[in-house]
Amino acid sequence: MTTTAELLTDGFDRVREEVAGVLDGASDAVLRHRPGPGANTVAWLVWHLTRVQDAQLADALGHPDTWQNEGWEERFGLPFEPGATGYGQDPDEAARVTTGRELLAGYHEAVAHHVHEWLAGLGDADLDKVVDPHWDPPVTLGVRLVSVLADALQHVGQAAYVRGLAERAGT
Repeated sequence: MTTTAELLTDGFDRVREEVAGVLDGASDAVLRHRPGPGANTVAWLVWHLTRVQDAQLADALGHPDTWQNEGWEERFGLPFEPGATGYGQDPDEAARVTTGRELLAGYHEAVAHHVHEWLAGLGDADLDKVVDPHWDPPVTLGVRLVSVLADALQHVGQAAYVRGLAERAGT
């Protein structure tokens, strides 16, 4: 019988694999390609999905986030507030994420490793814990985990699409 923790780990491992595939061999030009005015880049999409995964899951599961706790914020050197995840950023702000493949991959791998560790001890009863009482109904850990997983899968799919567009455009 598959446990809840195993099922969620499988889902987040799929994000990890897809991110690795999107970044594998991608040039800086491909990572920074914008398929249209105001469109997001592969670099921003991967950074954002990783930041959201990191910030929201660390908070919900009671751990420090990898971004600040392990020095990724300094390594990236982005001109954003320390806790920024990309949520609500306008196109000009998103365009400031010009990070290279290796740094993006390293940060995503570090977050994926922690998520794997965090989920390992998760039990079914943990899913009903309220992690955000500011919503009606309040957000439980189970809802947050599925929400973050769905968001990450959408964004990695978008990043793969933008990469394909960039490569077809000869970028």
